[in-house]
Amino acid sequence: MPNMDLVGWLVVGLVAGWLSGMVVPLRAVQGCLATILLGVLGGLVGGYLARELHLGDPSGFLGAVLVAFVGAVLVRFMIGAVVGRERA
Repeated sequence: MPNMDLVGWLVVGLVAGWLSGMVVPLRAVQGCLATILLGVLGGLVGGYLARELHLGDPSGFLGAVLVAFVGAVLVRFMIGAVVGRERA
């Protein structure tokens, strides 16, 4: 992920979490704080996967959001597999 301050990470997390919620809605993950946390966690997962697959570091805000979005979607699928997938 590009070097960002805390506000940048929160904004990327919010955007990525919100976008992933449009793709994989879960009743277990609702609210602004949960969305931000899921997006930031998705950024960590997406960043790890990008590094392991040798895709390089994302450049800029949109690259960070894309990587975090992919990671957040994967995290939402994992949460849905564990908790159950009731639609919101």
